Amino acid sequence: MAMAPPCAPRALLIDLDGVLYEGEQAVRGAREALDWVVEQGIPHLFVTNTTSRPRRAIIEKIERLGFSFAAEAILTPPVAAARWLAAGGYRHPALYIPDATRVEFADFEAAAEDGPADAVVVGDLGEGWSYKRLNGAFRQLMADYSQPPLLALGMTRYWRDEDGLRLDTAPFVTALAHAADCEPVVLGKPSPDFFDAALDTIGATAAETVMIGDDLRADIRGAQTAGLSALLVRSGKFRPADLEGSITPDAVLDSLAHLPDWWREHGA
Repeated sequence: MAMAPPCAPRALLIDLDGVLYEGEQAVRGAREALDWVVEQGIPHLFVTNTTSRPRRAIIEKIERLGFSFAAEAILTPPVAAARWLAAGGYRHPALYIPDATRVEFADFEAAAEDGPADAVVVGDLGEGWSYKRLNGAFRQLMADYSQPPLLALGMTRYWRDEDGLRLDTAPFVTALAHAADCEPVVLGKPSPDFFDAALDTIGATAAETVMIGDDLRADIRGAQTAGLSALLVRSGKFRPADLEGSITPDAVLDSLAHLPDWWREHGA
């Protein structure tokens, strides 16, 4: 099943949910695999489309599960979006994101959901969505003064919680983009810009970096489109049908625990 990447990899991008842990349980062998990565001195960054909580909360969770790394080792869509807004001179975004995630936008003056905004940011609100809120975002995008950009904090279609599959950010972004006739700026997987930001952070090129994830579209196709190799793990949201479609991972691992063996064969 495995195919050798175009050149020997020397760096890693690693998804969190579904790869390191599933719900409130660490994936078996994941902690030991990460310890090995650190011992080998392999440059790595954790990339996640999580928008429901800030990096601080993510760190608290991974520490409960026995992992240990700094918040700076995680790149999230809200962090990438805040950088994008600052670079573009936007100061008053409307934030359709969980309250906990607003800390990543502390340097901005958030617009009221029923007021004028110079950008509309959409993340995973989950059950916080209602017709009123979705229509309010639509009205801001259709404002007469100018159409603000629509920022999508990732385009993941769904994710797996302990009670089953749940809609993620993409369905709501797609609805707004269709209604307002605009193209969203995607600041999360599978956007090439998000992968470029991750590569800049660890100082590696796409050709020498491998993405490890459980999402066939966001992780695997997104990484390959950006020029990276991509490994699919049989954990998290993985389903056997994933191996029957048009997206072909560079290798399939039973879990992150098998990364050291794969790296010894293919790594630099």
